[in-house]
Amino acid sequence: MDLQTVGRAVWERIVPAPVPEAGWWVLLALAVALVVVALAPLWRLARPAVTIVHELGHAIIGMLCGRRFTGFVVSADMSGHAVTVGPRRGAGRIISTWAGYPAPAVLGAVLIQIALQGWSRTALFAALVILLLSLVFTRSAHTLLVVLASIVGIGAVWWWGSPGVSALLTLAAGVFLLLGAWRHLGAVMRGGGRSDDPGQLAQLTPLPAWTWNLGYVVVLAACTWWAGTALVPQGLGGG
Repeated sequence: MDLQTVGRAVWERIVPAPVPEAGWWVLLALAVALVVVALAPLWRLARPAVTIVHELGHAIIGMLCGRRFTGFVVSADMSGHAVTVGPRRGAGRIISTWAGYPAPAVLGAVLIQIALQGWSRTALFAALVILLLSLVFTRSAHTLLVVLASIVGIGAVWWWGSPGVSALLTLAAGVFLLLGAWRHLGAVMRGGGRSDDPGQLAQLTPLPAWTWNLGYVVVLAACTWWAGTALVPQGLGGG
């Protein structure tokens, strides 16, 4: 296979493609995501995806605020942390610290919109690029294995999956991340401490942790509403 053929094959897997008629595949994607989030054994296997997005949310927003991203870790208990270097206090530190919990919900809502508009394989390619770049920032063997496993899974769907399969799995991933964001937030609201993001924000600002949790609820609710505006008329309403 020459370079021109490879390039054409890659390009065909990046450009938008038609999606199937709305209906059963949307319901299947929703069901799969709900089962994965609801069943503890499946949640333990899939939860690292939410953690990776959470930590990369810290990193990307931190870099946009002028901080330097030096690495991230996904621990064996599926918690994680990202390290950005910059002023210990100030707006950049606050915004980058805040960005973790909303990140899976925002990405999930975006993926839902994308899956229903035919851009699934474009999104999968972008995810591959970001994960490949993130490899140099992994700071533990477990983190490296989790990221590599994500790359292999996404890469397989992107290269071998049909447009219909890519759309279904991208939609399921979007719903999973959105629901997973709510589950993550629920856990920190029930038992979060000073080392969790709301606790750190309470130390960085005059506002107590519960106000930051309330802010997260508002953002996640907005993401859920936005995702619903795509799912109900184009998906669930499609019969």
